[in-house]
Amino acid sequence: MTIIPAAKSREPLFTKETLGTFSGDVYFSHLHKDEHVSILDVKFSPCARTHWHSHEKGQLLEITTGSGWVCEKGQEPRRVRAGDTVWCPPGIVHWHGADESNSMIHRAISFGGMEWKDPVSANDWKDTH
Repeated sequence: MTIIPAAKSREPLFTKETLGTFSGDVYFSHLHKDEHVSILDVKFSPCARTHWHSHEKGQLLEITTGSGWVCEKGQEPRRVRAGDTVWCPPGIVHWHGADESNSMIHRAISFGGMEWKDPVSANDWKDTH
């Protein structure tokens, strides 16, 4: 059993993402990670976003601050705002990130492994506005 202290959860300490799987300025606050689940808060600067990716056993996103976009491959981007929760089923290729005017923070709870793909193209990003 793991307890994540409330103070860590309420006031996360963010560090700049350096994995190369995001576009724009993105910051992480890792809360928990093991071979089955990863829990982290992710802060996206305006226009920042993930590359296309999928999760072996799905991903739950809880938008905590700001607004942004989520997009499943082959679908139109969908707006999300603070208070929204998004479930992305296993194996679905998708991206998510902040909109053009606001930063966004979400808690990402990812199950199983993940597979990173290409960056979101300029045309795909333009579809959001």
